[in-house]
Amino acid sequence: MTQLGTCSFMARQQNVVFQGFTAPRKSYLGRAIAKRACEHRMRTPHALNIRAHYVRMPHLEEAWVAAQYTPGGAGKCLRKYADFALLVLCELLLDRSTESMRCMFMVLMERRYGKTLTVFGTQYSQMDCHQRLGSGVNADAIMDRIIHNTVWVEIGTYNMREHIALASA
Repeated sequence: MTQLGTCSFMARQQNVVFQGFTAPRKSYLGRAIAKRACEHRMRTPHALNIRAHYVRMPHLEEAWVAAQYTPGGAGKCLRKYADFALLVLCELLLDRSTESMRCMFMVLMERRYGKTLTVFGTQYSQMDCHQRLGSGVNADAIMDRIIHNTVWVEIGTYNMREHIALASA
């Protein structure tokens, strides 16, 4: 965790996956890394400046669906999320994805691979992610772009919301 705070993963061109039970602060850690990267003006070799963005997977899916109804919207949506030097994508595969979303996600990961970095937050292990992506060719391709050059951080099973509720009771 200390190494992630130095943002050295960016210089090594490594993505990060925070994986663990509900409410162990995966989103918080992802946003903290993005803030740290911006504070230190960390750059990827292909990005001229650090632009970080946080989005929850359900919101990304909403943006994708809305883009389908606008002329040129799909391409614009993909460019927007592909161009961030650091994209924090939380609640990865919280809901089962549609075929359209899997195709978009595949193209997005392809555009980002080796050029920009992504921090993921998910409750699911690598094997479970593959199954939630439909276990087909698209799932293989997406996971291939996520798991290589990625630091997987197991957050654990400690539910912070439950802990805070019990402490305040």
